[in-house]
Amino acid sequence: MSVPVILAYMLQNSLQTGSVLIVGRRSAQDLAVAAFSYMFAMATAWLIGLGGTTALDTLASQAYGSGGDPRRLGILLQRGLIVLTAMYIPIAFLWWNVAPVLRFLHQEVELADDTQRFLRALIPGGLGYIYFEAGKKYLQAQGIMRAGTYVLLIASPLNLLSNYFFVYTLKLGLLGAAYATGLTYWLSAALLALYSTFIHGHEAWGGISSRSIREGKWEFFTLAISGVLMVGTEWWAFEIVALVAGSLGAVPLAAQSVIMTTDQILNTVPFGLGVASSTRVGNLLGARRAKGAGLAANISAFTSVFFGGLIMVLMLSVRSSFGRLFSDEQPVIELVAHVLPYVAAFQIADGIAGSQGGCLRGMGRQHVGAVVNSLAYYAFALPLGVWLALRKGYGLEGLWMGQCAALFTVGALEWVYVYSTNWEKEVDRAAKRYQEEHEESTSTADQGTAVSEERYIVVFNTHIDYINREDIIILHRRHTSNLRRQTSTCVRTEGKSEELVNSRTSRIKPKGPARMDPCANRTQTRDSYPYSDLQALRMECRPG
Repeated sequence: MSVPVILAYMLQNSLQTGSVLIVGRRSAQDLAVAAFSYMFAMATAWLIGLGGTTALDTLASQAYGSGGDPRRLGILLQRGLIVLTAMYIPIAFLWWNVAPVLRFLHQEVELADDTQRFLRALIPGGLGYIYFEAGKKYLQAQGIMRAGTYVLLIASPLNLLSNYFFVYTLKLGLLGAAYATGLTYWLSAALLALYSTFIHGHEAWGGISSRSIREGKWEFFTLAISGVLMVGTEWWAFEIVALVAGSLGAVPLAAQSVIMTTDQILNTVPFGLGVASSTRVGNLLGARRAKGAGLAANISAFTSVFFGGLIMVLMLSVRSSFGRLFSDEQPVIELVAHVLPYVAAFQIADGIAGSQGGCLRGMGRQHVGAVVNSLAYYAFALPLGVWLALRKGYGLEGLWMGQCAALFTVGALEWVYVYSTNWEKEVDRAAKRYQEEHEESTSTADQGTAVSEERYIVVFNTHIDYINREDIIILHRRHTSNLRRQTSTCVRTEGKSEELVNSRTSRIKPKGPARMDPCANRTQTRDSYPYSDLQALRMECRPG
């Protein structure tokens, strides 16, 4: 489940790397500007895409796991695009006027001015990046993990071609790289939409809905901001380390560039594990499977330790010669060899932090990750690293000692929090969120048939072989119900299996998603029952 996500993020990171390599051939100044601009974009707008969309990790995965109308995901996606676009507006304003900010931070005037020109050209593409991330989360909530990888396998080589075409053929120079990369992000978002429409994932799209504007914006915004802080507090800490490394001299700065480039590639592994964990845990919480969610969290932790251990062993085995891949200068190679063991050591901790952070996002606990990261990095690790580097003479090694301590602290605290979670309570929180969403939506429904408050509508299967008669399902829509949006599902009511409809309505045709098989497309009957006859317990369709 996590491998396609890891590959997708590796390919996604390669878009910027390829752009820097192509435009960097023009001059050292263009290389520095492009690399610095993408770094600034990563620390600002890209955080909205990677951190803000974690709200969908919570809301979409739980909604889909609940077994209700899958088209709720389409509404959540639309709501997310609206909220994330609003969050991007101040970032776009910052990019447009970034030169004075960079000069205030003592950056060279030429670098500041060229960075502002580059980021202005990248503003439209930044929105494409965010929409692409939101689309991936929409599909991942449905268990569709490979779509982003397929899209990027197409977009990545096209990105190289378009960068070369814009930079050299059209002679747009530095700005051509920004235009080409932005175009690639929009192409990726468009290809993902086409994949969802014509191949897989269209079942969860019910068309444009005004509910995405009227409802749930504040909840989405709160989760999105917490997600931005959760991801951003870690990334900003690494950027601070890079700035401090620049004050240590040319050799430490070169070694830091090698190590950061390596770490950005390796970070796709725990990040991918985290995305898979958030989706799985969120789905299981929505399905009211507390034990399953706890088991998934534990499996993700052990999986991350396994992969982290493999990476650590690999890095330690090549540490003496690894720097030669990036530089021919012996001092740089030796310093990389001295620092690499610390980077190798925190791979296990980074894996645990990534996977357990994903579990927190699946639970809707992004704020916990933000608090843990803030304390670990800014109250402990960064001061420790700077003190070791500047006061105790450890230099670059001291900075990475601090980062290593931070990741072990974050990994340990998040693992303890997730391990000690009361999963039954988390199931109740997910169910409450689902119920509140329904009550809010039904009170302002665009269209629908009024139904007695004491009666519910449900469509289900009568084939006894595929019904666990000890289980029953939560029925929803307390006040109103849109008959066209009912979902096929299996229930038991006093030993009977029937299609319940309000006595004043005609029989409706079930339109349940294919994923409900084997409970779909079986012989069905109908009758009218009061809600009091139905108990509220969640079940799965499975052989009895």
